[in-house]
Amino acid sequence: MGDLLLVRHGETEWSRSGQHTSFTDLPLTPNGEEQAKSLAPLLAGRPFALVLTSPLGRAVRTAELAGLTGAVRDADLHEWYYGAYEGVTSEEIHRTRPDWDLWTDGGPPGPDGKPGESPEEVGERADRVLSRVADALPGGDVLLVAHGHFLRVLTARRLGLPPSEGRLFRLETGTVCRLSTEHGRPVIAEWNTRA
Repeated sequence: MGDLLLVRHGETEWSRSGQHTSFTDLPLTPNGEEQAKSLAPLLAGRPFALVLTSPLGRAVRTAELAGLTGAVRDADLHEWYYGAYEGVTSEEIHRTRPDWDLWTDGGPPGPDGKPGESPEEVGERADRVLSRVADALPGGDVLLVAHGHFLRVLTARRLGLPPSEGRLFRLETGTVCRLSTEHGRPVIAEWNTRA
């Protein structure tokens, strides 16, 4: 049975400033490109049964710079849909909604048909990804390149926790995490690994 490796894309202007970024497809900063390149030694020479990436450019570019080939874009790996909070920091949201918490409240619908998502809806997408991954893991390691909040929810679901428990797993840009098993149960084997 293989391990599930998670890569959060490299830094963007909004990940650096703390702005919620789902639909806005910002490029990697120069630092983000360096972060992505630095992942190559951690992943080189490791055969993957499956490599999936978010369809967003920042994830696709991270995969390319990390030297990954054959990545398949998967719409379910898209970042949490923040809706009306797209481009807004948590600090700004708390000025009008001091008790707001992404992990319990989710994102409200936004303009131009941009949906917001609840933690449960993000969890449903994560469960679909995990179902597809389960078919590939007997053949070896699987790698996912995606986004901070989504990968945190996916980690919670892999560990058998509710989506809201993704709040427990801080995830840095340009890092690799490894979910493995111990005595037949899913465990975190590595977290926020950098070259």
